Amino acid sequence: MADFANLGLFFLVVFGVIALPGLDMAFVMASSLRGGNGAGLAAVSGIMLGGVFHTVMGVLGVAAILAVWPPLFNALLLAGAVYIAWIGWNLLCTREGVSLPAAGAARRGRSVFLQGMLTCLLNPKAYVFMLAIFPQFLRPERGGLWAQAAALGLIIAFTQAAVYGAVALGALGAQRWMTGNPQAGLAAARAVGALLVGAALLTVLQGWA
Repeated sequence: MADFANLGLFFLVVFGVIALPGLDMAFVMASSLRGGNGAGLAAVSGIMLGGVFHTVMGVLGVAAILAVWPPLFNALLLAGAVYIAWIGWNLLCTREGVSLPAAGAARRGRSVFLQGMLTCLLNPKAYVFMLAIFPQFLRPERGGLWAQAAALGLIIAFTQAAVYGAVALGALGAQRWMTGNPQAGLAAARAVGALLVGAALLTVLQGWA
């Protein structure tokens, strides 16, 4: 099992990466603004499940395969950027703004959960993390790799829940205020859409720099 000093250092690194605004955070914010508390937390849950998949990939060394064959990584990066840009474009073109969730919110919550998982799976920042950082905290001399990965994966999941959960609940407060201010709600929806499109473009530019 990884020692506590190693786990503490890993937490600091993970917190810095997750707290940095990116595709996952922007998606959580957009989901909360459009669908309220349930949608925001569904997005967080989906992203956490995607994080579990990334952890398994890190142990199996799939990230290393992506590094050996760069075209596959570039294709993944482009797919993630296009997906996020599509969500952002829909927000930019919306005429509804934000509103409190109505009937059918549970069904939309399931859809947002799956979208959140897909957003995480297509997030190139996660693959860079698993390739450049995650392997450094896996040491055969500290015990079984799967036991170490489980501990590191829990840290990732709890950090995602704390950071993205705070973003979701914070956006919910803003959403409730903007429900009574249609113009402000519309402006917020389009601003988040612009943020998503901008994040997607920046991701592509950085990936091919």
